[in-house]
Amino acid sequence: MSAADPSLSIANPHPHKTDAIQKAGLALAGLGLLTLFLAWGNVPLPKTLSLAFALGGIIFGTTLYSWRLYMKQPEGVKNNGVMFKSLTSRGVLGWVAGVVLTAFYVLIYWYPEYLGYKPGGANEGFVALFDPLSRFFKGKPASQWFLYGTLYTVSILALGIKFLFKYRHNAYQIKRTLVVIAAQLFLAYLIPEILAGLNYNDATNPQGEYLGYYDTDIKNTWPLDYDFFYDWHLDAMQQKAYQPVGMLYLVIGIAMFLVFTPVFTYFFGKRWYCSWVCGCGGLAETAGDPFRHLSSKKLSAWKLERWLIHGVMIFVFVMTAATLYGYFWNTGEVFGLNIYNNFQKPYGFLIGATFSGVIGVGFYPMLGSRVWCRFGCPMAGYMGIIQRFKSRFRITTNGGQCISCGNCSTYCEQGIDVRWYAQRGQNIVRASCVGCGICSAVCPRGVLKLENGPDEKRMDAPAIIVGNDSVSLNQ
Repeated sequence: MSAADPSLSIANPHPHKTDAIQKAGLALAGLGLLTLFLAWGNVPLPKTLSLAFALGGIIFGTTLYSWRLYMKQPEGVKNNGVMFKSLTSRGVLGWVAGVVLTAFYVLIYWYPEYLGYKPGGANEGFVALFDPLSRFFKGKPASQWFLYGTLYTVSILALGIKFLFKYRHNAYQIKRTLVVIAAQLFLAYLIPEILAGLNYNDATNPQGEYLGYYDTDIKNTWPLDYDFFYDWHLDAMQQKAYQPVGMLYLVIGIAMFLVFTPVFTYFFGKRWYCSWVCGCGGLAETAGDPFRHLSSKKLSAWKLERWLIHGVMIFVFVMTAATLYGYFWNTGEVFGLNIYNNFQKPYGFLIGATFSGVIGVGFYPMLGSRVWCRFGCPMAGYMGIIQRFKSRFRITTNGGQCISCGNCSTYCEQGIDVRWYAQRGQNIVRASCVGCGICSAVCPRGVLKLENGPDEKRMDAPAIIVGNDSVSLNQ
């Protein structure tokens, strides 16, 4: 390829043209999406066939496109052109994608009737398309949450396969992504929906939504599953119709955050959950991968991160304490404050819906893929404290090999300036690190390595001092 080749110019950062196979994959995925939008518009379609075609088209079309895109190129990370593409550089397409995602989350949480959800009646439009699948699993019409859970799982599956092709040179990324896909598909979707079909009691939450204790993501744990200790949830798990599974479910849920989480985090860091199991992290790693470089690396963002995530964590602790007090002492108030109106409702609206959903996913194209995980997730905050002060996990660096290319910092979705540590040969021990390993995967010199080692030797370097305008070492 000569120096005069136009594919080398800055004006043309995408030398690999889309071929016929890629176009076929895009067309198949596009037809699947078109089917969903036609259903949303109440176009009369055979529901079962149309749903199968829509979901199948999205999955197989994306797989075909990704296979052809990456497999015809040599192994290695393909981030070419991310700073030029409109979708991934906060351009017009990025803003459009952000608005569409945000609007979808607003409808899901607060205006499901515009998606066709009709509680107590026959669903219409978008939600009605998913009725056959919902009836297959649990004999009930679909809700907006069943629609959302299905699309969420399809997104992780389809874009997880794309991720596998892109990072096929890295064994850690392959294993991690396969586990993330399996966790979402089985633990968060298939098993809960099958168990919901075995639940013959029509338990509902205060809003009248069907929420039998089986109808949950069984890998979520408190405090991420913030309503675990709500009165309706505790009542449902103790009902005779649910025993002995209900009580087992309650015991396992409590053991998850009191025993399993701190022990696993000590040995493996928070990556065991945030990057291998969690559905929020799964979507960020797959659907959010093209946007990971958009996370802010500014010192001000790091300061904001620590205030927000620990503030949310304190909020959920206080709310849960008030909820348990009201449950066991049969009172709806604590210190004169109504538990539902002053604790549960604000948390559900501000954190459970607005922060984790609308902002956490809707703002991918603007703020990067881990907005919720970095700034708001109380589970991440809880594990982050353990990881920072009492864990065997660290990312080791070989400063002598670092060429200061900055790839590690650029593609850190948590906004960590990895290069700063690498240049000094200092272990990376940060509460926010989710151990995704992308910094290591994109390093051209093999400087970074994810390790579990002796806890007492991982932070021998001088402490980091965060000032008003800079970061320095306490010599």
